[in-house]
Amino acid sequence: MAALSASMLLPPKLRPSLHEDQPISLSLSRSSRSISKTKNSRYVSPVMRLFGPAIFEASKLKVVLLGLDEEKNPGKLPRAYTLTHSDITCQLTLAISQTINNSQLQGWYNKLQRDEVVAEWKKVKGKMSLHVHCHISGGHFLLDLFAKLRYYIFCKELPVVLKAFVHGDETLFNTCPQLNDALVWVYFHSNLPEFNKVECWGPLKDAMAPTSTTTTTTTTTTTTT
Repeated sequence: MAALSASMLLPPKLRPSLHEDQPISLSLSRSSRSISKTKNSRYVSPVMRLFGPAIFEASKLKVVLLGLDEEKNPGKLPRAYTLTHSDITCQLTLAISQTINNSQLQGWYNKLQRDEVVAEWKKVKGKMSLHVHCHISGGHFLLDLFAKLRYYIFCKELPVVLKAFVHGDETLFNTCPQLNDALVWVYFHSNLPEFNKVECWGPLKDAMAPTSTTTTTTTTTTTTT
């Protein structure tokens, strides 16, 4: 994730604003956004990090299997992913386990940044789907202040995150290739109404590909408990 100070590089319409709490929103299609596909150098400046293409680099991914025996039970479900990122090393750490690896989310740095992404495979009405969770704001004032920037960055980087899941859990996808067609549901958690919502990003194989076109998003408001 890009540094929070980079928010000043965004145009006014992308800069954060504060609102009162509202119910969660449910988006029935992939969120509206436009992503550049210009293939310049990857890490030249914060501007390019924010507005350049999101690129997955397998060499920067560390995969840790927790409580899984891939030799005896390859691709065994349930399956959960916990992905964290270091701004210092640019290293991604992916834990694959049966439940979310909460110990990976401890420590002052992770609690301050909250740039982790966690996901679980679930069967809904007889069909498998991937449920991805991102923390936009809430917890401390810095997250609230930069909520709009964080939402923008999460949307931009999520295709890379999904590629990391597929690459890191290749045993599962080799065993169950049909999961590439499973729907991806993204839960954005925020104390601000405009970012507290659920979006369906379509089949996994499509959600992994950054889009360069703007699509219309249908949003309905639902009551939370």
